[in-house]
Amino acid sequence: MTEYHKPPDLLILTSPGWQDYELLDSGGGYKLERFGEYRLVRPEAEAVWQRALPEAEWQQAHAIFHPGAEESGGHWERKQRLPESWTLRYGILRFEVMLTASRHIGVFPEQACSWDWLAGLIRAAPRPVQVLNLFGYTGLASLAASAAGARITHVDASRKAIEWAKRNQALCGLTERPMRWIVDDALKFTKREARRGVQYDGLILDPPKFGRGPKGEVWEFYKLLSELLKACREVLSTQPLFVVLTAYAVKASALTLHYAVQEMMAGYSGITEAGEVALVESSAGRYLSTSIFARWSAQKASHLQETERL
Repeated sequence: MTEYHKPPDLLILTSPGWQDYELLDSGGGYKLERFGEYRLVRPEAEAVWQRALPEAEWQQAHAIFHPGAEESGGHWERKQRLPESWTLRYGILRFEVMLTASRHIGVFPEQACSWDWLAGLIRAAPRPVQVLNLFGYTGLASLAASAAGARITHVDASRKAIEWAKRNQALCGLTERPMRWIVDDALKFTKREARRGVQYDGLILDPPKFGRGPKGEVWEFYKLLSELLKACREVLSTQPLFVVLTAYAVKASALTLHYAVQEMMAGYSGITEAGEVALVESSAGRYLSTSIFARWSAQKASHLQETERL
């Protein structure tokens, strides 16, 4: 039985290694970002403070996303000429971004800290590493793990996201690396892998608040997270290397994820950490919280330097 003597120390993770991305400013429910040479304005509920930059800086944005009445609704307003897509880089990664039907453009820049973390663990591992990435989106975490030497199984319910991830794989020059691209419901796939006896050394979990599988399967974070973690436990190898769980736009805390992952990894020797993932403004230096996370790593791998980057 796991004992809980005191609350965990929570961390704030940032990604200072970017050159092609910059959080220029935030405030009034929006954030002003630079993706390469283009500026975008997107809604940001966490930005409850006043903007630091003058309005003239915000007016230079190439496009702004106007949210709709529904949570997932809205539209882009193009203010200046903008290509249909363009390429960004982070370390050795190259990837495509574009305006989509939602506010998302194909990358969550704050997650670079996780790419660096898991890549460092994989490179330091004394054996080949098998990684399962659930809700993998456009594949950047998968590609970071692949570039570090892991064999990847990447799962997402959206065929469009999988095709996007494959284009990113080509941009990174990783098409010869062993990667499986799976269009499927994350929970159903993981349960099938458990029945097949397939095992993984690393798990990357980035579940949305709500979603649908390719056959209409419904994903609800609070109803199904516990079941998903139980299924993930069944596909862990006897010597797992890492687990990282990230959550966006949910009414949960980092403590919630910490105890969920700690319970999942009971019996394994390692370290569980949790906290918030944040972007840092280049204007006022404020930390903009974007998500919460919990992660587990094997004891021997926990001492790797956080500053090691792709």
